[in-house]
Amino acid sequence: MTDKINYENNPLHGLSLQDMLTQVVDQYGFELLDAYLNIHCFKNRPTIESSLKFLKKTEWARHKLEVFYLYTFKSLPRPSSEQFALPPRDRIVPDHHKIGEPKALSFEDAEEQRKKREEKAQSHQKNGGFRQGGKGSGKGYSGARGASYGSRDGDKKRGKSSSRGETSASASKASDDPWINWR
Repeated sequence: MTDKINYENNPLHGLSLQDMLTQVVDQYGFELLDAYLNIHCFKNRPTIESSLKFLKKTEWARHKLEVFYLYTFKSLPRPSSEQFALPPRDRIVPDHHKIGEPKALSFEDAEEQRKKREEKAQSHQKNGGFRQGGKGSGKGYSGARGASYGSRDGDKKRGKSSSRGETSASASKASDDPWINWR
C-alpha cells in the first residue's frame, strides 16, 4: 500500500523556517508582524536570529507564523475544518488553489483586528468560557458550570457516597485530606 500524500503543493514544503521568516520580514517588517501576530520576539529588539531562535523553541508561535505565511503572505484560500485542525506543514493544499500576491497590510487593520480579538475574549469570559451563538449555545452548562455536576462535594451535599464506597460521615473525614483519592 503506497498511499502517498502530495504535500508539494503546500508552499511550506521544503521551506526552512529561516527562509520563511526572512521573506515575511522583508515584505512586512517586524513592527507590522508584531501588530498582526502579537508575538513578543517581533517587538523586543527583533532580529532574524533572535526570532528564529524563539520560533524554533515555541511551537504555537511557529504555527502562528506558518498560518500567517500561508493565508496572508501567499494568499491561499482558507482550508476546510479538517485541514485547519492539522499543523500548517501537514496540510494538503489542493492543486486548484493557486498562490497569490502578498496581501497589503496596514497598522489600522491590525488595530481593528486587535479590538475584535479583545471583544471576543471579553464576550468569552462573560459567558463562562462558552461561545455566544453557534451550535448549542444557551443550552447545557451555561449558568453555574460544574456547580455540583459530577463533583464529590455535590455528592456529599446530596448525601450520596463517593466512588470509594464511603458513607457521608466518612466522606466528610476524607475531605480533610486532599490527597485521599491519589493514594
